[in-house]
Amino acid sequence: MKPWSHWIPRPLFSVFLAVLWLLMLNSLAPGHVLLGILLGLAIPFLTRAFWPEQAQVSRPLPLLKYFLVLLLDIIKSNLTVAFRILGSSRNLNPGFFTFPLELDDDFAITILASTISLTPGTVSTHYDAEKRTLLIHALHLDDEAEAIAAIKQRYERPLKEIFQ
Repeated sequence: MKPWSHWIPRPLFSVFLAVLWLLMLNSLAPGHVLLGILLGLAIPFLTRAFWPEQAQVSRPLPLLKYFLVLLLDIIKSNLTVAFRILGSSRNLNPGFFTFPLELDDDFAITILASTISLTPGTVSTHYDAEKRTLLIHALHLDDEAEAIAAIKQRYERPLKEIFQ
């Protein structure tokens, strides 16, 4: 355990909060910068008892690749959803499907569920810890097996490599 980790339990989150504060205010005034830094330090410190154990990224380079794939998928899905919505309602075939999880790490499962929800056209609606499944709603679902295979290949396997 690093000596400063008691006082700054989540350094990256602290930076994120400070930057978010400045972006919300749209100002770099010294008082706003100082308040952003104070909030960035105070919020993680005061809430540290509620945080689960910190996830360990075993391979950071695949994490960068994962985010690039996610970014491209979000752009592609935005275009696909826009064309489907603007087109005929016959182009939509909404449906739910159950995704069987191979991931063990709770943080990795949260990242996967968030990734699914961030990608337009799909929403992760329920996590069943006992059955180790995610219930997913898709705006257009032709083939359930194909959707499961795509999520496993594009998201779950890379997350497994990154976190396990």
